[in-house]
Amino acid sequence: MDLLRANLHKVRIPEPTNRIHKDECCVSFDTPRSEGGLYVDMNSFLGFGREHVAWNFEKSENPVYLHIVQRRKPEPDETDRPLKKPTLLAIGVEGGFGEQEPEYDVTYEIVILPEFVSLPFPSVDLPEKVRLAVDKVILAESADRKQQLASWVADKKIISAHAMDLQQLDNGVIVPPTGWKCSKCDKTENLWLNLTDGMILCGRWVWDGTGGNNHAVEHYQQTKYPLAVKLGTISADLEGADVYSYPEDDSVEDPILAQHLSHFGIDFSSLQKTEMTTAERELDHNTNFDWNRIQESGKDAEPLYGPGYTGLVNLGNSCYMASVMQVMFSTHPFISRYFEKQSLKAAFAISQADPTLDLNMQMTKLAHGMLSGKYSAPSQEGQEGIRPRMFKSVIAASHPEFSSMRQQDALEFYHHLIDKVEQANPGNHELNPCTGFKFIIEERVQCPSGKVSYNQHCDNFLTLSIPLHEATNKGGFEKLLFFCFLYRI
Repeated sequence: MDLLRANLHKVRIPEPTNRIHKDECCVSFDTPRSEGGLYVDMNSFLGFGREHVAWNFEKSENPVYLHIVQRRKPEPDETDRPLKKPTLLAIGVEGGFGEQEPEYDVTYEIVILPEFVSLPFPSVDLPEKVRLAVDKVILAESADRKQQLASWVADKKIISAHAMDLQQLDNGVIVPPTGWKCSKCDKTENLWLNLTDGMILCGRWVWDGTGGNNHAVEHYQQTKYPLAVKLGTISADLEGADVYSYPEDDSVEDPILAQHLSHFGIDFSSLQKTEMTTAERELDHNTNFDWNRIQESGKDAEPLYGPGYTGLVNLGNSCYMASVMQVMFSTHPFISRYFEKQSLKAAFAISQADPTLDLNMQMTKLAHGMLSGKYSAPSQEGQEGIRPRMFKSVIAASHPEFSSMRQQDALEFYHHLIDKVEQANPGNHELNPCTGFKFIIEERVQCPSGKVSYNQHCDNFLTLSIPLHEATNKGGFEKLLFFCFLYRI
């Protein structure tokens, strides 16, 4: 305790604006769940794994740390489906997709370097300043949590431009409350009522055998009648009814749906919901879909472990980033620059005061995380991969698109990455790994007179067109394309 009191001036009480890195090490992918836990510097609030915390002490001379250890609780009997079924197309909000992570027991202690003297927490014997500082750290939102969007929610339905002035035919059609069937086939599910003429038709065919026979969309193509409502979704809660606009190619809101239904004799208040809406089907499919079905057909994928076989966890529509970084760190220039010729300790030593904001440090961290094999070992739970949140935060800083959680183009991200890496290594060809990606393209133009001109320019990418019939897994690829349109009627 005397040692702690002697270093009390090194302890800071965090302010609301401070970034507290208590989820992951700044120079590795160690977390409180790793062996050895995580050490949070009680002055800078940077987090470090057991192997790396001494480096921070040498550099900053901050001796007081909060040691956080999380140990997994025994799980109840596993089921194939989540215990709590999502009801909202969202991540991280009530009713949406949760992380579905197991529960952990968390322990805390105060550790003083360099001897790693430990003091229990909570304890009334600790100085009040330390107790207050630790409480603030524990209760505060982590830097990672602040950095990422708290949730991803499907766009709010727009009011259809065709709803308010929809022309309904006076053709005498009265729709019964039950017993519906497609007017052109025997389908009795996934039926859509066209709000112009009252035709009941089945929805789109889906590659997995579900859906309908495309009769509803074919009817629109022939008549151009714009709006349809899914019959099984109509109930007293009319806001939950699934209305689709063919011209707008989306689920929409019809403010006067009750009036449109009444035209065909439908009393919505007496109906019960019997089918899922388009959004609910998407939720259900995402919850239960066997993703192996859109991979190589008939092949069992065997997980690979070890150096170079570390996966990147999806941070939320971050597949574009993961695919580019897996490619980049399979090339010699990037492997040499950030893995073979630069250690984590060397990168940390030359990094700025906050290594989470240093591109060179985060590139090196990502390289060692992906290539060392430390985070790619068989376990009972399987290979989880690593979460490149700090890297994304740095590489996407001030970029309005890449800093979001929206889908992006991989080639655009590749160009952005090249620009950022070159800016971080100005005028130094030996340290700049991007020089290995540059080449000269020569273009030959011949005019009708027979004269020829040649033009050359430097570039770092080349587009190649690959016809679909050349694909070795054509069937699986076609299924993937169908999956992209799975929820359109």
